[in-house]
Amino acid sequence: MQETFGVRFQRFRKAKNLTQEDIANKFNISPQAVSKWENDISYPDITILSDLSELLGVSLDELLGKITEPTVIQQRTEPKDSKDMILRIVINDSDGSKVKVNLPLSLIKLGLHSNFQVSSTGNKEILKDIDFDQIIKMAESGLIGKLVEIEDEDGTTVDIFID
Repeated sequence: MQETFGVRFQRFRKAKNLTQEDIANKFNISPQAVSKWENDISYPDITILSDLSELLGVSLDELLGKITEPTVIQQRTEPKDSKDMILRIVINDSDGSKVKVNLPLSLIKLGLHSNFQVSSTGNKEILKDIDFDQIIKMAESGLIGKLVEIEDEDGTTVDIFID
């Protein structure tokens, strides 16, 4: 189920330890108006959206729900064996189709050592230039999250995550 604007807004507001009243005071509106946003009864005026996203510390795309995956690369504090990590690939084709692939990192490593090549998806060549060996090295060094984000000329996107 898609997260509504109100649920997303409330999550961002609480993450910043702001009250509905704090938001209302900042934008010279009533706390009830902010409550209506969170309950999806009404929405903020378009003229304050940019300032609102800035106050919440998120991009306008995140506030409006256009970004659904985390974009932050994090450094693990504890070492994690690569056999316990998952490589996730999400392909959003410009025609609206979506492909999700979840593979154990150890399987990717095995494939690379066997000279396995990832060259295309359907009629697309978008994955052919991705250096999976480098992604594995980044994961083994402790980086997790979205490591690769690609968009081709026709709007197809590929996101690669390590979990």
